[in-house]
Amino acid sequence: MPDSSIPPDPTDAIITMDQVVKRFGAATVLDHLDFRVSKGEKVTIIGPSGSGKSTVLRILMTLETLDEGLIHVAGKPLWHEYRHGRPVPASEAHLRAMRKEMGMVFQQFNLFPHMTVRRNVTESPVHVLGLSKAEADQRAYEYLDLVGMTDHADKFPSQLSGGQQQRVAIARALAMRPNILLFDEPTSALDPELVGEVLTVIRRLSEEHDLTMLLVTHEMEFARQISDRVCFFDKGTIVEQAPPEAIFTAPQEARTREFLKTFIQARQNA
Repeated sequence: MPDSSIPPDPTDAIITMDQVVKRFGAATVLDHLDFRVSKGEKVTIIGPSGSGKSTVLRILMTLETLDEGLIHVAGKPLWHEYRHGRPVPASEAHLRAMRKEMGMVFQQFNLFPHMTVRRNVTESPVHVLGLSKAEADQRAYEYLDLVGMTDHADKFPSQLSGGQQQRVAIARALAMRPNILLFDEPTSALDPELVGEVLTVIRRLSEEHDLTMLLVTHEMEFARQISDRVCFFDKGTIVEQAPPEAIFTAPQEARTREFLKTFIQARQNA
């Protein structure tokens, strides 16, 4: 049996990635990444396409495996268990338990099209957490109210705008009451006029709830407003990390300055 008496992560970080490597074929997407997120911290990851930003989130949600390194979430190993003081690959039961620590909001909403909004939000609390239907319904209305979607509880995803679907996806993630909320470019699939409504919900969550949030986004001004720390990724490593004002007004690394200049120019020309 795994030896749970081993304290695998002595730090106070809620997310710890030590020398994490992820490869897709010959391409190294994460290159011996060291990364920490403290409990309650709001961290935004920015960087060019292919820099490994979304891969970090997908590995945390156990949607992708890692090739090397160790990850701890809430003080417990994610992809490993400990047996006789040594790490061994995690069992499916361990992975299922660890997934409860985190909720993820995807680019493409990923709602079940054949289920109503209410069913989309209650499905996992009932089948994963074991809540009764009444308990799950009560929780669903709590979080649908938080994102302004209670009036749409009996609609199907096809009857909603993209912004409304993404707000439902946020409520669905919150209904599992995770300690960590992951956002993978949550506005990238939205029409420009719908971006604001989703960002407003995320901003409210960051201000009113004691959640740890890890956000991958191209919305630089939004990152500047809500983040405690911004990390610039390139080629699978963290090139620079600092409070948002420092990153956006006085970046120290030439690669960070180049990315931000190119990004701003592209937005101005769009």
